[in-house]
Amino acid sequence: MDQTSREPGAAIKRIEIFLFSQPVKNVAFDVSPSGIDMPGAESQRTRIAVTIETADGSRGEYSGGRSDAVGQTRFCAKWILGENALGREQIYERIRRFLRKEDRIGACQIDNALWDLAGKRASASVSQLLGGFRTRLPAYASTWFGGDGGGLATPEAFAGFAEECYGLGYRAFKMHGWTDGSPDRDIAAIRLLGKTVGGRMALMHDSACHLKTFADALAVGRACDEAGFFWYEDPYSDGGLAAHAHRRLRELIKTPILLGEHVRGLEAVANLVLADGTDFVRADPDLDIGITGTMKIAHFAEALGLDVELHGNGPAHRHCMAAIRNTNFYELAMVGPSRGQATVSIYRDGYSDLLDDVGADGCFAVPDGPGLGVEYDWEMIKRNTLEHFVIE
Repeated sequence: MDQTSREPGAAIKRIEIFLFSQPVKNVAFDVSPSGIDMPGAESQRTRIAVTIETADGSRGEYSGGRSDAVGQTRFCAKWILGENALGREQIYERIRRFLRKEDRIGACQIDNALWDLAGKRASASVSQLLGGFRTRLPAYASTWFGGDGGGLATPEAFAGFAEECYGLGYRAFKMHGWTDGSPDRDIAAIRLLGKTVGGRMALMHDSACHLKTFADALAVGRACDEAGFFWYEDPYSDGGLAAHAHRRLRELIKTPILLGEHVRGLEAVANLVLADGTDFVRADPDLDIGITGTMKIAHFAEALGLDVELHGNGPAHRHCMAAIRNTNFYELAMVGPSRGQATVSIYRDGYSDLLDDVGADGCFAVPDGPGLGVEYDWEMIKRNTLEHFVIE
């Protein structure tokens, strides 16, 4: 007899999915799909929010992840109706099988909302449920991509922005370079960052897979060596999937490699790591089947003595990081001198991932309320809803 039949009140009876739009200012997506810091630019971004309710009225909520995977989210919702909302491992396994031909990204909102529900039901934070021990998370400022005419148009602009972030309290800084396929400006910015803030800030470079050849990736990696960078992320256009090539790159440079942002799920990440393709391991509750999948990857990395670095930011990320020993920094993404960010606030309680809201200690706090510990602005979400799905 499963737990649902013994505790019928925990059965999932209703799931709602909202696709909603939000304005984003000071970021240009028309110039580059990846976005560049651009004063005065305006655009609209689509986001997703999910609520899950049980037979006895417990409710979990989550907003985050990729809205273009909403089809997967709806599919997952259909197949977990009636399941025990507290049986996240069983739901994880069911989702893993039913979405085996997909990347499973759309399952993340479901899992994260289930963790929120469990915490609220137990009057405990998700961090407490996970055994968390941190209350403040050291953060790094993770920039928009370099782009002509924007706030990060030159190597000097990156160096100046790093100094600005240092003044705000950040002690780590990651640059996303230019996406034209050339390594030249990336190399110049890397060297200048090393001269300007090296020794005062941990520095990272994320090529975001824009470099086209192994030779270019190697040249950028050697510049990272010269500048004493903390890691070198997703060097070139294979998407971080070619373990053999990255093993060779690791043999030729000193800067640790970070891969995994584009490798989905525990098993695929394990294969990459065991093939010696990376030094640091990536995980993301918005990409790796939620908090459940993220913690599995973190524990796998821990078993091998490696650090796992969470990709992106948000309440789910903070609760996971609070419970992971083998991790270093919270990613405050995507930021620039014009203060445009992709995730405009959807909260009513003061929760913030804005650049200027970092603490003087360079940290962000872990929410301590029940569940994810945040209060969503549902009036705003519903007012801007483009599509609304109810599964019951």
